[in-house]
Amino acid sequence: MPRENPLPEANSFETWIFDLDNTLYQAATRVFDQIDARMKAFIGRELGLSPDDAFKLQKQYFHAHGTTLRGLMLNHGTDPDAFLDFVHDIDHSVLQTDARLAAAIAALPGRKLVFTNGTHHHAERTIDRLGLAHLFDAIFDIRAANYIPKPSREPYDVLIAAHNVTPSRAIMFEDSTANLKVPADLGMTTVWVRHDATFHRHGNTDHCHHVTEDLSAWLEDLKPLGV
Repeated sequence: MPRENPLPEANSFETWIFDLDNTLYQAATRVFDQIDARMKAFIGRELGLSPDDAFKLQKQYFHAHGTTLRGLMLNHGTDPDAFLDFVHDIDHSVLQTDARLAAAIAALPGRKLVFTNGTHHHAERTIDRLGLAHLFDAIFDIRAANYIPKPSREPYDVLIAAHNVTPSRAIMFEDSTANLKVPADLGMTTVWVRHDATFHRHGNTDHCHHVTEDLSAWLEDLKPLGV
């Protein structure tokens, strides 16, 4: 189980790193379900598979490689940009402005980054719909990571170097416990944003320093700067 650690002070951190999908918005919006369905459609079309077989391969590659795309690239030579452009062509209008989360993030000291296995364009559209776009200093996406996804170590190292992140002064928020293992090992504070969706397999969670089902409330409960 995740550790029961006391809430940290806001001024403990200079960099706040947020995953995108099912972290900055509620999984109940089912935005990622659209992406999931389009991945299955892409695989079926490209590899000539039935919907059931495409779904099985999609999940097999996701759990084996961190993303479905990585498995397709390694095993089938799939063009990553063709895949990404297709699967992120979704309806973002289901997302609504989240004024509470915006206020909570705006109150945080230091830099705020989005770190996603998706694309920069998808992240931009998502945070714009949520009313958060003006709060983030940068988006680090799958292309910036050379198409190597979380939870592999490489993209974290690239992110740290590209944005001069000091791990001991950084905190990361994720809905996938697997994606928090490397940052915890690097010295970051980790927060698991838990929800009921079963897309991720959650094994050992000892590396999750904090857990919440309400990101806005967790951020609001942090000790104010200087207190």
